[in-house]
Amino acid sequence: MQLYGERGFDETTVAEIAARAGLTERTFFRHFADKREVLFWGAGALQELVVSTVANAPDSAAPIDAVAAALEAAGALLQERREFARQRQTIIAANPELQERELIKLASLASVMTDALRQRGVGDPAASLAAEAGIAVFRVAFERWINETSGRELPQLIRESLDELKAVTAGR
Repeated sequence: MQLYGERGFDETTVAEIAARAGLTERTFFRHFADKREVLFWGAGALQELVVSTVANAPDSAAPIDAVAAALEAAGALLQERREFARQRQTIIAANPELQERELIKLASLASVMTDALRQRGVGDPAASLAAEAGIAVFRVAFERWINETSGRELPQLIRESLDELKAVTAGR
């Protein structure tokens, strides 16, 4: 992160990253496919958390509420790394290739949530709509969280953003 911040993403090499971390390039490539993945390394764990939270939501939970619970759990995990998230987002925002990768990761998250909802018996298009709406809520809340100075926590902003979405769709 420091190298990306100092030199920019495009100008930073894997050799420099490995040297700064006290690793060989070979060791770096055992953990990451490329230098982009340094910024996206936790995606698998995040997906597992989201899927398990949707799967374990109460049977009575509406699809959007199961998604909200999953996103709040993800938000709680990210909450612990707020400064890292801010730095990461600054780097991503400065690079169109990384922005595209971020959108792909979010689309993958929506896809696994859709599948988890289907496993709960939610049909289409409800499963897809709930998952995609959840990702929209997450993106809005995340943007607010990294830019706010009030110190509100990400799970709280996710709940507030979902309440706003519900109000908008209810015509209030």
